[in-house]
Amino acid sequence: MSTSPSRQVIKDFDDFTKVHGILLAAAGIPLSLHRQLFDKLSSETFDGGDYFTVNPCEGGRQRRLLLSSDYMEKESSIFIVDHAWTFRLSDSLKMLESVPGLAERMAALMCVDFDIDGDQEVEIEGDGDSGTKLCVSQILEREIKKVRERGSNAPVWLELEELGIDDDMLLSMDLSRKFPNLIALNLWGNKLQNADSVLQKLTECRNLRAIWLNENPVLESCVYNIADAISKELLMLEIFNSHFTNIYSKWSFGFCAGIYNIDNPDQSSTRKSLDEISSLDLSNRCIHKLLIEVFSPYVLPSLSDLNIRGNLFEKNSIDELLDILKGFDYLDTLEVDIPGPLGTSALYILERLPNLAYLNGIGRSSILKCGRHFMDSTLQPRFPEYSTNTPLTHRVIDAMWLYLMTYRLASEEKIDETSVCYVMDELGSALRHNNKPNFQVAPFLYMPEGNLASSVSYSVLWPIQSLRKGEECFRDFLFGIGEDKQRSARLTSWFLTPENYYIQEFKKYHQQISSPKKLPIHSHSFTTQKIVPSDGRLLHVYTDIPQVDENLTRDEFVLTNDPKDAHIIWTSEQIDDEVRKCNGLSDSQFINQFPFETCIVMKHYLAETIYKALGSPEWLQPTYNLETHLSALIGDYYTRQRLKSDNLWILKPWNMARTIDTTVTGDLSAIIRLMETGPKICQKYIEHPALFKGRKFDLRYVVLVRSMNPVEIFLSDAFWVRLANNSYSLEKSSLFEYETHFTVMNYIGKLNNMNTSDFVREFEKEHQVIWLDIHQKIRSMIRSVFDSAATVHPDMHSSMSRAIYGVDVMLDSCFMPKLLEVTYCPDCDRACKYDMENIVGKSRGILRGQEFMNSVFGCLFLNEANNVTPL
Repeated sequence: MSTSPSRQVIKDFDDFTKVHGILLAAAGIPLSLHRQLFDKLSSETFDGGDYFTVNPCEGGRQRRLLLSSDYMEKESSIFIVDHAWTFRLSDSLKMLESVPGLAERMAALMCVDFDIDGDQEVEIEGDGDSGTKLCVSQILEREIKKVRERGSNAPVWLELEELGIDDDMLLSMDLSRKFPNLIALNLWGNKLQNADSVLQKLTECRNLRAIWLNENPVLESCVYNIADAISKELLMLEIFNSHFTNIYSKWSFGFCAGIYNIDNPDQSSTRKSLDEISSLDLSNRCIHKLLIEVFSPYVLPSLSDLNIRGNLFEKNSIDELLDILKGFDYLDTLEVDIPGPLGTSALYILERLPNLAYLNGIGRSSILKCGRHFMDSTLQPRFPEYSTNTPLTHRVIDAMWLYLMTYRLASEEKIDETSVCYVMDELGSALRHNNKPNFQVAPFLYMPEGNLASSVSYSVLWPIQSLRKGEECFRDFLFGIGEDKQRSARLTSWFLTPENYYIQEFKKYHQQISSPKKLPIHSHSFTTQKIVPSDGRLLHVYTDIPQVDENLTRDEFVLTNDPKDAHIIWTSEQIDDEVRKCNGLSDSQFINQFPFETCIVMKHYLAETIYKALGSPEWLQPTYNLETHLSALIGDYYTRQRLKSDNLWILKPWNMARTIDTTVTGDLSAIIRLMETGPKICQKYIEHPALFKGRKFDLRYVVLVRSMNPVEIFLSDAFWVRLANNSYSLEKSSLFEYETHFTVMNYIGKLNNMNTSDFVREFEKEHQVIWLDIHQKIRSMIRSVFDSAATVHPDMHSSMSRAIYGVDVMLDSCFMPKLLEVTYCPDCDRACKYDMENIVGKSRGILRGQEFMNSVFGCLFLNEANNVTPL
């Protein structure tokens, strides 16, 4: 949100438009509403309650805004919406815990102030009207009696759901002997734990077509995939835990169509057949391919209603599937994921299947009117998950991503490094999403005294379509964002989008980055020539960096104030052709930067460079550029969620240092919404780092680069050890504690560094490791980073470039190095400002600023190797 530089006190409408002209234009507020907005702001008129009502919906889990006046014409009125909560993200939990009444108000506004999993009476089916549960022995005796009556070969379907069956009970039941023709077995929600016992007893039942083991501990505790093991032994098994196996047949379709059940286990006991079925629900069956011998107009001639949502169709079967669907003469209703197996567009599906009358419950004509926004209309809302034991503050933290909005303050002098978050009041927060909104909302900063100090933040709301009484008021949560900016994927923040589609996108992306270039064997010879003038004159150095100016004292170098006279230009500014021309610089002057070095110093390019060169090395955490690979990230998140593995992520701006605007979260909605605060990468968080006395730490290594062709790099013998101030924790509340999860304390908290030699000695003692072994892995990793850059970006080399980079490294709990980032040389120089007294050599004690800077220039320009080691 840009602010005007004016200091003019607002006395009338002309003053208002002069001071707020930029804001009015940026918000897109119609000119005809400017006067009305001024009148309401200057008189603090909040009259929304006279025109709107807020009603509960979605079973009380949301609220919606309805027009209560008789009629409202397009762009006829504008309303001020107050902000119920304004905060910086890092302060959110602290505010909820400390500001009286804030958590309660936000919980009510976000509809998380009641228990969703409270005690409910559940009737358990049984015989007759008793509502009591039959014991296992009674059920088995009843089924044995039925078998005797029908004959020993009669098919059997056993429902043994939620009966407390454990491993011993399963062994004692002897199902294969009592029921030799057992077709289906439902053991959902029991206490089976031992994989070997379960596998032994179930595979004895050779005729099983369906097994349900859902919600049994054995699925989580077994050391191998029990589904694969059972399917390998039972050659007739078609359904496992509601999912189709690869050998599903017409029986599975009959089960989904309601033909086969406990009363009619197979064709011999029912007169129904598939050719009579008009409606078929195949959703969430983990189907990879619809087999033509099972799914065809010949087998299902009457099919008119089909649901295939939530399946993992193979990419090469999609065209075949579309061709098969065309053959169903009566098929007019289809449920399918969009984006999904048949395409990313509803329009494309309708074009390929012209006989469809309804797609995902929406009529053909309505879809054609909605166009590319059709998917928005078919999504179910995403609600935060919580239990009765979840504290109110944590409920609000989880739910706020569905409601918060952001802006960033900017003036002519500077722009805020972190965004301001806010939640509109009850009226504004009741505006739900629609792809065809009838209202528009924008943040607005009112400055009654003409300056930022006097500003008050509001949102403004005005109709962009005409409405009648009782109509719901909508806004577009992603106003102005189309598919070119990943609209469908970003809607996942508010809605339940097709998980399987995104899992497939993740698999495709992972396969893509797993095919690296082959790194050439770069020369490790160090042949760069000295640049000392042949006549013995001193090397002139121009610099605008205080650390160089104050600490470069070697006799071979002399500082100059005129960059045109310098042999070496060491600057914090980017030097390109235009800068050279404006300052009269020549191509024969050395500079402290390499062309295209952004390929390693900008976080999204760094990951891209490494993926292209090496694939997915163990030392690089999975990393996604959210601007281009959000779908793959969502798929990775869903995959980890299904596997119940670690799912904590860290979001980092492309090009900011010192953890500015960096967030740790395990909330998918949060990850997506944080895209709104600027371009970011999302990287898998190192949830189990190596700790030093219970605290997190990282290491800053200094790398000197003399050449990128051949690659000639040196590692400073000195490195920084940076320690977090608090003990490490993965408690949810700790994610908001800067001094627990971050180690760079330039602006927040005390600086907590340590003498490196002391750190090494104490770390080896604490963890019983040899530091030199760890150090060698770090050296190898750093070498690979620069080899990757040289391979993927050969244009990075320049004979007139020398540079210093910072490489930040963390160790995981197995003491394996993980690359965090590579920073520009000016950032390294700023680090020197904070940490110079803590730079330590392997066995040299404190390495002072002058010695460090003299070593850097000696290595880069005189080919010396004091206090540095070649890589």
